[in-house]
Amino acid sequence: MTWLVVGLGNPGEPYAKTRHNLGYRVVDELAAREGERFRKARFVGADVAEIRVGTERVLLAKSRAFMNESGPAIASLARKHDVEPDHVIVVHDEIDLPFGALRVKVGGSTAGHNGLRSLQQALRTPDFFRVRLGVGRPTGRKQAADWVLDTFAKREEPDVTILVDDGADAVLSLIGDGLLATQDRYNRSAPREP
Repeated sequence: MTWLVVGLGNPGEPYAKTRHNLGYRVVDELAAREGERFRKARFVGADVAEIRVGTERVLLAKSRAFMNESGPAIASLARKHDVEPDHVIVVHDEIDLPFGALRVKVGGSTAGHNGLRSLQQALRTPDFFRVRLGVGRPTGRKQAADWVLDTFAKREEPDVTILVDDGADAVLSLIGDGLLATQDRYNRSAPREP
């Protein structure tokens, strides 16, 4: 059975280090661990790398469209490789979790996350796995849309590195050990100590 792990983010260098691109960073980390590179998928607007987790084939994907329009390319990729929604894992930033928190779940609402909304519409179901990486809410008068497109502060980077690493580990755990074991191991409400 094939798994599809989707990192949500925006393409292009200006977005690479923003809060909104944590999903991209997690799938990049998974590919790097296995020495794999992303390549443009034929006839699908996504970049894909393939790894193995035990005996499982795992496709890592990043849409080449902006996050709010990422669903159609990912749904096409899922159809092309016969991946059912219960074998889709979406990794994304989450403003409703404190910075550094990590939560794993299946299904649920989009909570206003336009990348999730696009995926849910394209897959025609909310019932896929989510690895939610907390970026916290903006302080003061800053709008959420501006907040997620900002880069992390320099002092936050060590926690970001841990969050990306743990996000990658949580994906591997979901595939290898299932939802409950992964939730027990990785769900947390604050940054993990280095």
